[in-house]
Amino acid sequence: MIHRVEISKLAAKQLRKLPRHIVDNLMIWVVAVEHEGLEEVRKVPGYHDEPLKGDRAGQRSIRLSRSYRAIYEVKEVTAKFVSVEEVSKHEY
Repeated sequence: MIHRVEISKLAAKQLRKLPRHIVDNLMIWVVAVEHEGLEEVRKVPGYHDEPLKGDRAGQRSIRLSRSYRAIYEVKEVTAKFVSVEEVSKHEY
């Protein structure tokens, strides 16, 4: 079960430029993953957690708002953890 989340340098830089409510929504997701585990949080329908395709195969996204997504992937070094790779405005 995965209970650890790390924010990449790129994602941290992007978060500094985003509206506060987007940052808050990501931090709520991070706390939920660290407390309940990734598998349980994936079941929450509001996040629309889904696998990505194409060049982003192996990564997943969650919705932070109607426009913003967080891209993450599960990494395994000595233990499995979630790495938030990017937070960006989704283009429709």
